Amino acid sequence: MSRGTRIGAGTRRSAGTQRSAGAQTSAGTFIISRTDAIGDVVLTLPMAGVLRSLYPSARILFLGRSYTKDIIAACKYIDGFLNWDEWRGLSVGEAAAAMAATGAGCIIHVFPDKAIARVALKARIAERIGTTNRIYHWWTCNVLVRLSRRNSPYHEAQLNLRLLAPVGGQSEYSSEEIGGYYGLTRLAPLPPEIEGLLDPERFNLILQPKSRGSAREWGLENFRRLIASLPTERYKVFVSGTAAEGQLVAPLFSKYPAVTDLTGRLTLAQLITFISKADGLIAASTGPLHLAAALGIHAMGIYPPIRPMHPGRWAPVGPNARVFVKAEYCEDCKVSADCHCIREIPPQVVEDYLESLRRGRKDVLTGPGK
Repeated sequence: MSRGTRIGAGTRRSAGTQRSAGAQTSAGTFIISRTDAIGDVVLTLPMAGVLRSLYPSARILFLGRSYTKDIIAACKYIDGFLNWDEWRGLSVGEAAAAMAATGAGCIIHVFPDKAIARVALKARIAERIGTTNRIYHWWTCNVLVRLSRRNSPYHEAQLNLRLLAPVGGQSEYSSEEIGGYYGLTRLAPLPPEIEGLLDPERFNLILQPKSRGSAREWGLENFRRLIASLPTERYKVFVSGTAAEGQLVAPLFSKYPAVTDLTGRLTLAQLITFISKADGLIAASTGPLHLAAALGIHAMGIYPPIRPMHPGRWAPVGPNARVFVKAEYCEDCKVSADCHCIREIPPQVVEDYLESLRRGRKDVLTGPGK
């Protein structure tokens, strides 16, 4: 993988001429720009961890949307949050002045956004890193990385990290390495009434049946069958989601009163902490699933096998992450949001895996000296 193409003074250098030693960059403050969804932001956090390892004294800022601010606040590698929702209503000149006031010497456009690229150019950020496949990056960025996501065999987090090659990052990071760079350690305290819901004697399992349309879903019937198969004396089951999603999954609560309804009850900061204290979480490819993986609990993802939604691109990355996906390739779901290849994953398979985890956890709790 080439380190990047440098553009300046109307000339274009060939790929590979970009400096390779990270310590040679002039940037004392970096901006990581990613203004999309929660899961995408979680998979971008390792960039901050890698930057911190390369530049221990650097200031690292994150430009994102309001609803992801709590994730950034929880990351020990990031020094500040820049809210694009506040800047986007300003003129280009005003937003550029605000960006310039940060003192940033480098901005990395992880999620391409033409407006942000224009602001960074006008702010005269010295190093503006973007990808070659966005035409506007050719005139708004001065360091370009050849990177195509759509047909790439690499994971989203690996693709993100390739954007650090011009400032000294490796050309490739393994999933094990990525899992060590999240840095989600600055967790908000939980209200006592919420923390008290967790049961230290049972396996605390969070289910996230809905995805707000961001992923193919396993289906409420599969979650119902899974809940029915889990003995209440062994499992404490929670269902998370937004208040609106709570209305959609209400049949679970009426049929299974032992299930604890968390929908609409937690802020994102509280959800992050609650996930960190649970034992496992099951969801489609959603933000909470990626948070669970980053926090190190058992993150179990239900996925379709089709590109670009397949786990090769979007699997949770963490020491205790696991995916369930049908082995055979399926074309049907490309033309329908109702994905039968994901709904056909049997709850029994997930239950068997949960039982293996619970038995392992019991061994730890009741081993010698316990």
